[in-house]
Amino acid sequence: MKASELRAKDGAGLAKELQDLLKAQFSVRMQAATQQLTNTSSIKKTRRDIARVRTLQREALQKKA
Repeated sequence: MKASELRAKDGAGLAKELQDLLKAQFSVRMQAATQQLTNTSSIKKTRRDIARVRTLQREALQKKA
């Protein structure tokens, strides 16, 4: 997911995206633990997407203050 796509979302949209990504991260971690994960790069991709969303949330908070 690109940062430009995330910047178009409001606070509620970012929160929803973060929840979806956290659920996806849990799912990927469970697949890795049970040896069912075929694409190991999805772990790194999900972690980076979560960090990207949290960064944009923090930026939005700083703009308000």
